Formats: sequence, C-alpha cells, structure tokens
Amino acid sequence: MVRATLAPLSTPRQGPGNWKYGFSGVKNKPVYAIDSVDHALHLAQLLQQEGPLRVTDAAERLSVSVSTAHRLLAMLVYRDFAQQAQDRRYTAGPMMRPALPPGAPLAMLRQVAAPHLRALTGRIRESANLMILVDTEVRIIASVECEQVLRVGDRAGVVLKAHQASGGKVLLALLPSRRVDELYQEADDVDLRRLHRELDLIRERGFAINDQLTEPRVTAIGVAVRSPDGHPNAAISLSVPAVRFQRDRLTGWVNELAATAALIKRDLSKPAVHRQENSSPASLGKVTARVGS
Repeated sequence: MVRATLAPLSTPRQGPGNWKYGFSGVKNKPVYAIDSVDHALHLAQLLQQEGPLRVTDAAERLSVSVSTAHRLLAMLVYRDFAQQAQDRRYTAGPMMRPALPPGAPLAMLRQVAAPHLRALTGRIRESANLMILVDTEVRIIASVECEQVLRVGDRAGVVLKAHQASGGKVLLALLPSRRVDELYQEADDVDLRRLHRELDLIRERGFAINDQLTEPRVTAIGVAVRSPDGHPNAAISLSVPAVRFQRDRLTGWVNELAATAALIKRDLSKPAVHRQENSSPASLGKVTARVGS
C-alpha cells in the first residue's frame, strides 16, 4: 500500500519482570495487562495450536463480540500472523513458522544494516527494506520510510513470495539451480523454466525488479547483501510508488543499492566497536551493477 504515514508515538513499557512484582515459576497475568494485546496473542496461539477458526469461533473462544474478533483477526492478517483461507476461515500465517535456523545472527544483521538503510533513504528519498530468504518466502526484517508525502510505508514483518519480490529474486538467483528446483518443483503457480531464465538474467545484472507483482502501484529494486565470507545472506530493496518509477533513474538507484550492500558487508566483518563509523558509499569508491534494457 502506498500511503502517507505518521510514525507511531512511543510509550513507556512495564515488563512482567519488574522488580516490584518479584519472580515466580508460575506465569501470572501482569497487573497492568492490555486486554487487546492479550486477546491478539491468545488468538494467534489458538490458530497455531488448534487450527482454522471462523470469526464466530474466535469470538466465542475469547468471549468478545464478533466485531472485536474480526478486528483482531484483521490485525493478525496484516502482520502475517494469520491468513484467510478460501472458505473464509482463518489459519496460522507465515510468521507463525520458524523465521530462521537456530543461531542465525539476525539481530546483528539488522543492527549493522540500520544506519546504512537510513542513509540510503536520506539520499534517494525513497523507502528502503532489509529482507531474508526462508525457503520460498522473503521476510522483511527492517524498513525505513522516506519522508515524501506519497511514499511506500513501513514493511517490517511483511512476508512476500520470493519469486515475485525483488530481494527474493536476487537471493534465489544466487542459489544453486538444483536448490531452486527443489523449492519449486511442486509449486503449481510457478513456471520453473521461466523462473530459471529470469534468475539467469538477474544473476548477470546483479539486481532484480518487482514491478507491482506483490502490491499494486509499488515497484521495487533489490540487490543481495553478502556476508564477509562472500555468501548471500540477505537483500536490500528500494520501494518506490509506481508513478514515480523512472527507468532513466534505474542505474543510479542500482548503484546506490550496490554501494549500500557493500557497506553492510564491510561492517558485518568489523568488531562491534568499529561499526557505523561511515555510512557513505564514498568510502568504498565506485560500486556498480550492470543495468541493461
């Protein structure tokens, strides 16, 4: 969705481990429980543990009105904790599945990439995202909105089909062909031969474009982020309102993305104390990717 957004206001948080309440082996409901949050989390548990629910089922289990249950489910769907099936029942969504293998340095990747995403957004004046590949999906783990009135909003937590998303395509292009075959051999909605042709072109160019495949009126350009040992472990993308996407700006956008990816790779190899010293691509010299017709 392309939208004009306001950043949410932050409020103080009171954790259940506050010293005033002590610690116990039994989990008690927090003194200042937020019912709407509790209902949403309980509903997510029900979907994961008990399977599909109708809106009326959810309302009955939570002892709330049908309209309240519908609003809770709509928010879970928005954040990919639930999804609606064709029979209109709700099931557990992509975020209820494991995001990464145990031990993956996700927090460090997000921390290292954050200042570079902000710098990229500041230079390009378009929204930027960081994502990881999980089988046939990409999950956006960090997002920076630009300040233009017409802009692509925060996409943190969104899950997209990898073969459609720009970041997903660049990461698939760097997998061995046999791995791509394994991932998509039973996918009825994917033409595997056509996908391989597209991935070959992306591999040659070094970037991918998603022209409104995952969201109407939004075009995205993505490049891979490699770990210090050279293996691709994430991707970054620019999300641009389709009305503002101009092909004659593509070379500049791709070069800015490639330079930002190189900075993230550089900082991933540094000790924590030396990171974030320089978020400018000028420190790397010129980094380019091939842009064809």
